[in-house]
Amino acid sequence: MSPKYGRTFHLPCSPGATSDDKIMSDLSQLLVAPEIVATEKMDGENTTIHSGGCHPRSPDARYHPSRDWMKALAAGISPQLAKDERIVGEYLYARHAIAYDALPSYFMGFAWIQGGQVQGWDDTQARFAELGITSVPQLYRGPFSNTLIDDLVAGMNFERQEGFVIRTTASFSEAEMATRLGKYVRADHVQSDIHWMKAELVKNSLA
Repeated sequence: MSPKYGRTFHLPCSPGATSDDKIMSDLSQLLVAPEIVATEKMDGENTTIHSGGCHPRSPDARYHPSRDWMKALAAGISPQLAKDERIVGEYLYARHAIAYDALPSYFMGFAWIQGGQVQGWDDTQARFAELGITSVPQLYRGPFSNTLIDDLVAGMNFERQEGFVIRTTASFSEAEMATRLGKYVRADHVQSDIHWMKAELVKNSLA
């Protein structure tokens, strides 16, 4: 069975962190990195495509009708993947807290992992292109700065965007995820007491 994707820790200033979330305690790897990339954090279901199919973040997750589209997509991609290769992204078919009305795809990738190594951003984009996978939107690329997070926050529309993820553009091992990437999530992100899997299925829309 394919391993599940590791947790992405919250940046210390992330207002959406709850008592159950992990907070980054060390930003030094982001601060000293020659280059980082910031991407939009999409409001979907973390999903992994591997050589044997696909699964949500929890590999033993039960059936849900919204996942049929994802399984069909993975059926065309999985045969092209090596056994130690995984594509991770957000699956956006079912509406969660944010409604999307012009998605380029219901699956938007953000990581390519091979042999326990999260591959560099440029290599990841090249692999996505080979496989026909749409990447999550890139918001910024360049050095980390003292104003970067404030600048990114100022450019967000938190009525329609969940937040952003910052990572080093260089590759790193899965064991280093806690120090090489972090997320910023809007305050009060989940605004319903009913989990999306138990509510009526509402589809997001494609462009």
